[in-house]
Amino acid sequence: MNRLFTIALLFLLSSCISADDQLQNLFDDHWEYTLQTSPLFATNQGDDRFNDRLPDSSPEAMEYRYNQNREFLERLERIDRSRLGSDEAVNYDIFKIQLENSIRAYEVNDHLLPLNGWWDYHAVIADLAGRVPLSNSEDFDNYLARLEAFPDYNSGYIERMRMGIEKGVVRPSAVFDDYIESVEAHIKDDPRESTLFEPFEEFPSRVDEEDRARLEEKGGRIIAEIVIPEFERLRDFLRDEYLPAAAESIGITDVPGGEEYYQYLVEMYTTMEITPEEIHNRGLEEVKRIRAEMMEIVDEVGFGDDFDGFVEYLRTDPKFYAETPEELMKETAWVLKQMDGKLPELFKTLPRLPYGIMEVPDYLAPRTATAYYSRGAADGTRAGFYAVNTYDLPSRPLYEVTALSLHEAVPGHHLQIALQQELDDLPRFRSVAGFTAYVEGWALYSERLGLEVGMYEDPYQNFGRLSYEMWRALRLVVDTGMHAKGWSRDEAIDFMAANSALSMHNIRSEVNRYIFWPGQALAYKMGEIKIRELREMAEEEMGDDFNLREFHDVVLLSGSVPLQVLESNVQRWVDEG
Repeated sequence: MNRLFTIALLFLLSSCISADDQLQNLFDDHWEYTLQTSPLFATNQGDDRFNDRLPDSSPEAMEYRYNQNREFLERLERIDRSRLGSDEAVNYDIFKIQLENSIRAYEVNDHLLPLNGWWDYHAVIADLAGRVPLSNSEDFDNYLARLEAFPDYNSGYIERMRMGIEKGVVRPSAVFDDYIESVEAHIKDDPRESTLFEPFEEFPSRVDEEDRARLEEKGGRIIAEIVIPEFERLRDFLRDEYLPAAAESIGITDVPGGEEYYQYLVEMYTTMEITPEEIHNRGLEEVKRIRAEMMEIVDEVGFGDDFDGFVEYLRTDPKFYAETPEELMKETAWVLKQMDGKLPELFKTLPRLPYGIMEVPDYLAPRTATAYYSRGAADGTRAGFYAVNTYDLPSRPLYEVTALSLHEAVPGHHLQIALQQELDDLPRFRSVAGFTAYVEGWALYSERLGLEVGMYEDPYQNFGRLSYEMWRALRLVVDTGMHAKGWSRDEAIDFMAANSALSMHNIRSEVNRYIFWPGQALAYKMGEIKIRELREMAEEEMGDDFNLREFHDVVLLSGSVPLQVLESNVQRWVDEG
């Protein structure tokens, strides 16, 4: 009787709580759960309770999170959405999408494919010193505790990959040509040569003098006796177990359950209910449109209709390439400083957090993208950083620097992500949400914004912008071609080479990326198309009342959202005039 009475009392109490409060309680519980199960994320959010821990990466932890997400979804669905305010109803919908994506990911065995070639877990460990606070003795002890936890962290991932081998759910062998080198780069005879030892070479003033010798000795010992052997274990596993079992086919649809898995990836990354075939056809349309615009420039600069000849000129003339990494970095800095001065023409609201530029680390540079952005700390203690790849300078043309920099820094990733982190009126889960179609769609849209403020100063820079837009359109064709239509790797490379001015090094690296990380590359162009369509709709319906700076506020000040939510936000703004 006591148990029945307790249940009845809890039900009565819950019925007295407003739907908005029930939803907020759920958000709070989920946020706390996220911090506890994702200690590196918690550290990034300025929560120092778990600064001595790494996440549990084991198969059991993946199953636990799957069950927890199902429980959170059940709690969410018990809340009467019709009783929520309009803003809370949007939060409800976004939270539901995120939970459903996480649940479905587990069910299609996404957890058995933890490597995608982009900041994989071993690279995160190698970069740990740049991701955690290191200002006093306690911080250093926490850092060492995390390094000591690497064996369990490594074991969880290896165990999941072994489960994938048993089920035939594996990555293709074609993408592992130089992958093992990214692990071997951290295997050093002398621990002092490890990037992980760098914090012990120069301590901040707040580290007690008497602690420094202890920390330096312990750091060297942990790196030598624990961390480096774990990198060796990962290398040996990949070489001796994973590679022999890796798939021969490059298409993810060829692994068991692969068609369902790819459809999930398509919908998750684009936030659309759309098929690979529909995306493939839209990509072909965009390739045709952009190619026509490129041919106008080819003719303008005196090459007539000789696209191949113009591309060969761009790929081989030394004037289009930096001679040193320093020259490339200076050109990048100059472009961004110019753009900084033009931002108020386009935006009413700008982020407080600054950004910097840096070179891509040597151990990542040969096999990573042309550039990437790393978000700053939510508490403002670390700036955002735009990393420029200075490896293989003949594959980094200067005419692409403007478009690339606008994408990765401002008004692209840094502006959008930093603004989102500073939105005080959003639930915390939304301040860190990252729907790829929105985030990457905005960054690609930002490249086009450079046209409106005169950032492309000659036909070659504008051709570089079009080449980058073509690159994203080609992704729609190539990703779906390889994973849904049976294309070979060479077919994908040839199609990209025939329709863009990208260097062959970049093309091969990009095709490998699409093989390694199916679906993700679809988000860029699909997101940009939607943002462009929404702007065109607003301009047409509002006429002279359309204000670009206010439109950008509408797009940005709700944070990263699914495209259908973005469409609703813009339509509501248009309707309200």
